[in-house]
Order: sequence, then C-alpha cells, then structure tokens
Amino acid sequence: MPLELPLHTPRLLLRDFVEADWEAVQAYAHLPEVVRYMPWGPNSETDTRDFIGRALAAQAVSPRLNFELALIWRESGQLIGGCGLTVQNTTHRVGEIGYCLHPDFWGRGCAAEAAGALLALGFEELQLHRIQASCDPENAGSRRVLEKIGMQLEGQLRQNLQLRGQWRDSLLWSILEHEWRGSG
Repeated sequence: MPLELPLHTPRLLLRDFVEADWEAVQAYAHLPEVVRYMPWGPNSETDTRDFIGRALAAQAVSPRLNFELALIWRESGQLIGGCGLTVQNTTHRVGEIGYCLHPDFWGRGCAAEAAGALLALGFEELQLHRIQASCDPENAGSRRVLEKIGMQLEGQLRQNLQLRGQWRDSLLWSILEHEWRGSG
C-alpha cells in the first residue's frame, strides 16, 4: 500500500521536496543561528542544492526508507522548514526523526506539530516499533519539542559528534509504539 503523502496537520503541510524548494531552504539553512546545533551548515547554495538532490533521489528508492519533507505553512503556502524520518533498521523496526525551521517560525509549536506527524507516519504507515531523536544538550528548544511529543530521554552520548572543530554530546530520546498509542 503506498504511503499517503502529503501529511496534513492543523497548520502545516508536510510534502516531498521539489527541486524549486532550494531557495526557500537556503533562506534558513545558511543562518548560523539555525545550524548552531546541526551537524551541517551553514549551507552554501551548492550545499542546499545537494541536499535537495539527495532528498529527490531518496523519493525514488523502493522500499522508501528516507522521508525528507518540506514544511509548508498552510495559511500562506510558504516553505518554513524541513523535517525527516529515516528508517534505520527494518528488522527491528527503528526510525529516527529530525526537524529544522526558519527562525521566523520558532516558538510557535510548528516543530512539535511536524514531529507529531512524523511519529504518526512512522507508527501508522511504516509499522515502526521505536522512533528516536537526538539533540544537543544545550538545545533547549529541541528538548521541549521532544518532551512535548512524548519522547523519553534515554541518556547522553558523550562526545559522539565533532561539530565545527569541537566534540559535542548528544541527548538520545525515544518513544515506543505502545507508548505513542497510549497503552504504555
């Protein structure tokens, strides 16, 4: 059964990226404050075009295991960020989510709304058992999002990423299917 994309939330549309999205992505992906805790960026135009190319290529893979989706503000049709769900292990049914928004949309609950839609995609459509996410311990906004969508903090990975010449820790979060469904 084909997956039902785009995904709709009260304020957002989550759809596959298209080639023309690169400029809207570049509008936030080049900003140092946006990529402060990300393992990429700040993006050049080439970096962003390459990202869009990888997202388009992933759409054609069957079975599809990588869902990089554009976040569209339904009221205006504006691309305000991106989010993704990657199936990391099909045998154990494990996925990982992530999100990134233009700072004009920070603090409005958009990341939690998008992340909640990704959980539904993972558990309902892809039949995952576990979905995880990670964030920098200093990224208070992302921590709030993960708490809000019901994920539990599992622990801290020490110096697992080298970002811009510095070793950084990551917090590992997860939610299991039965927890998400409320029987947990």
